[in-house]
Amino acid sequence: MTLRTDRRSLLLTGTLGLGALALPGFSLAQALAAGFTHSVASGEPGQDTMLLWTRYVPADGGAVKLRAEISKTADFAKIVSGGQQITGPWRDHTAKITVEGLEPGTSYFYRFVAPDGSFSPVGRTKTLPMGNVGRFGIGVFSCANMPFGFFNAYGHAAARADIDLWVHLGDYLYEYKRGGYAPAGGAVADRWPEPATEMVHLADYRLRYASYRSDPDLQELHRVKPMLIQMDDHESTNNSWEGGAQNHQPDEGDWSIRKAAALQAFKEWMPVSETPWGSYDIGGLATLFRTESRLLARSDEPDLAPLFRSADAQKALIAFRDGELQDPARTMLGTEQEAWLGHAMRKSVRAGQKWQLVGFGTIMGKQRMPEQALDWIKPDAPARTRAYVQSGVIASKLGVPSDLDNWGGFPAARARFLKSAQAAGANLIVLCGDSHNAWAFDLGQDGKPAGVEFAGHSVTSPGYENSTATDPKIIAAGLVAANPELKWCDTSRRGYMALTLTPEKASNDWVFLDTVTQRTTKASVGHTAVVTRGRNVMA
Repeated sequence: MTLRTDRRSLLLTGTLGLGALALPGFSLAQALAAGFTHSVASGEPGQDTMLLWTRYVPADGGAVKLRAEISKTADFAKIVSGGQQITGPWRDHTAKITVEGLEPGTSYFYRFVAPDGSFSPVGRTKTLPMGNVGRFGIGVFSCANMPFGFFNAYGHAAARADIDLWVHLGDYLYEYKRGGYAPAGGAVADRWPEPATEMVHLADYRLRYASYRSDPDLQELHRVKPMLIQMDDHESTNNSWEGGAQNHQPDEGDWSIRKAAALQAFKEWMPVSETPWGSYDIGGLATLFRTESRLLARSDEPDLAPLFRSADAQKALIAFRDGELQDPARTMLGTEQEAWLGHAMRKSVRAGQKWQLVGFGTIMGKQRMPEQALDWIKPDAPARTRAYVQSGVIASKLGVPSDLDNWGGFPAARARFLKSAQAAGANLIVLCGDSHNAWAFDLGQDGKPAGVEFAGHSVTSPGYENSTATDPKIIAAGLVAANPELKWCDTSRRGYMALTLTPEKASNDWVFLDTVTQRTTKASVGHTAVVTRGRNVMA
């Protein structure tokens, strides 16, 4: 099956927001984009609550009141909870209703009802359990770039009965203009999202979400189970922070306006609450912490380019390593969130929770670029790729991390977090995305184990294989040898992680799809990492 998401197909399936009316060629959008346009979704699960999401555009494009219904049976013979909301163009016709009075660990059917009596598709969801829990499964995703291929990871996971909750760690979509970050030969199966320009304004962000959310595998993933979602950078623009971004230029307007637009569209289109971070108890088994590490308090990442241009680059890098890099004022989370997270982890441990799971956008494990990485690069790779790897090798030799956009660029903040986990006596599992590749780290602090990190590969975005010609097994061996915290990695395949928790053991599978260039759900488990409670290192 070939899925096309060009302008015509979006119009004919009624999946364009009214924000598209501001763009050329969309004069028919209001007439065609009517009804329930993007199926349903659920998120932010509690033990007796659930957030339900949909989008409904009335024929006149104005305000409308929607009603949510939730039932234990598919025929909705008995409505056990529900709610109402007025939506309209001010929120791109999206609706989010939190329903209450549910039972813990219980599966439900839900739907929305429009004023004309029409129904949305029926969704499935499940509340978090309470009390003793013998097993809980979590599917973990990140980095889904539509032009690079099909969202087969979503389709594969959606068909599984052994996963209870989805977690998306960010880069749910990408901001670039058509052809800006895509295969050299063009998008796979012509999977170009709208708008064709880079998303900068609110209408752009809304339309990009509409494009991505038209994908059938992503719709099915949202429809069948609840999801916890947090942003990384591409939901706004590349390498974003509190005060700007690498991919925000002066001619694109005021950063604060763009940041506000990105946040607004995210909150409209995702089944998320208004709170930027939160904790979720999975019975007495675990606490899962959702964080925000991009737009609210994050410091800018250091720029090494001026150091390499200095008269004595080695001296400049050493001074940076021992000085600016160690600045305790530089932060990923901000002091408010850091304090909340440390307190919440202690509370979780005192309550007897077996595991403390923390989701971050970017990798925490220490990474250095080995010298042989220069031999891995394709002969025809762009000069900027070779320059990037070469600078990474030079920096790594001097003890400077090869990636300063992740936690490597924030060592004091990393140390504070890991020390707080150690002080709490946490059984810490860090979940990360962003890098497009698969990693398993033992995290240490002050010479003692602090936890493990399972870092996920991408849904479609390319990894090392995009610019290397060397056998991925040789690359993996070289990276593991150069990085003591790194115990395993894969830099060549796409998919998702499946984490299984039991009271005494956590087991993480890296699931690899056979391909993303064709629509298929053929996949296999490429690696499994196991940690036993009380050890904070992988077996």
